[in-house]
Amino acid sequence: MDLEIRHLMLVRAVAAAGTLTRAGVILHLTQSALSHQLQDIEGRLGTALFLRVGKRMVLTPAGEQILSSVDGVLTAMERTEEAVRHLAGARSAVLRLTTECYTCYHWLPPMLKRYRSAHPRVDVRIDATATNDPVAYLLDGRLDVAIVSDPVHDRRIIVQPLFDDEMVAIVEPRHALASKPYLRLEDFAGQTLLIYPPKEESTFYQRMLVPAGVAPSALQQIQLTEAIIELAKAGLGIAVLAAWAVAPHVKAGTLRALPVTRQGYRRTWSAATLKDTAQLPHVREFIELLGAHPPLMTQSSTVPARQPARTSKGNVPGKSNVPRKSHALKQSTMAS
Repeated sequence: MDLEIRHLMLVRAVAAAGTLTRAGVILHLTQSALSHQLQDIEGRLGTALFLRVGKRMVLTPAGEQILSSVDGVLTAMERTEEAVRHLAGARSAVLRLTTECYTCYHWLPPMLKRYRSAHPRVDVRIDATATNDPVAYLLDGRLDVAIVSDPVHDRRIIVQPLFDDEMVAIVEPRHALASKPYLRLEDFAGQTLLIYPPKEESTFYQRMLVPAGVAPSALQQIQLTEAIIELAKAGLGIAVLAAWAVAPHVKAGTLRALPVTRQGYRRTWSAATLKDTAQLPHVREFIELLGAHPPLMTQSSTVPARQPARTSKGNVPGKSNVPRKSHALKQSTMAS
């Protein structure tokens, strides 16, 4: 592009003032400097913009064409500069984020509080509409960070691991499965399974049950963690949720949480960003904060396997088979 903002300002000033001397007063430049600039722009465009008629500078048709666009362009630039200065005075940056699971929105608020304390001038915006397809929103430039558990296969996106957490099956305490040390995949057959997304998009259903050839008797899609938990408490179905998300209910005795398979079912959460976005300091520091403060599961999050009582004095039950406290646990209620 041959035209520069200074050229547009020159054309507007000379056309308004009528002479280079008066235009120089407007632009705080000498007549000689203006003359050289005018020669520069006319040389770039290959045509004259002004005719010298006596002491006045008169626009040529080419000059009039440029002048017709000058006001709109310069006005837009001035408004943009004003908006940027206002933003700089209020917020230094914007951070747009989403998660791949609705349960994560229970874990995020304390993280956001910490982040805003350290970065008060960053405007944090959560886009819950991007939850179902965060990668598409990243590629479209509508997000800066997506917290995901599914693999991302796109070289334009950087994926930075954050933490692992355990997914557990939840049932009401009197449920027929509640006394088991863990659930086999076959145990889900004949049960009503409460899930978040449709079964076609359910990670647990597609990666665990389908390969095992297990089909629950019914599926209920419910995109609200609290509702899933309440239905499970009422004995109206079972679900697979993040252990940390149900720990308070397990501790209160209103739910039983059981490992899924003898080995357990864990997933890794990561922060996904576009390569260029990942280099921004306010984005990098947010991701570091997430990795440093994963959701933690209490020891009461899962039900210990039942063991025979000891015969020692007082008939004190034997130690429970509680899993060791996890370093970091997964936030996915996409039980589904």
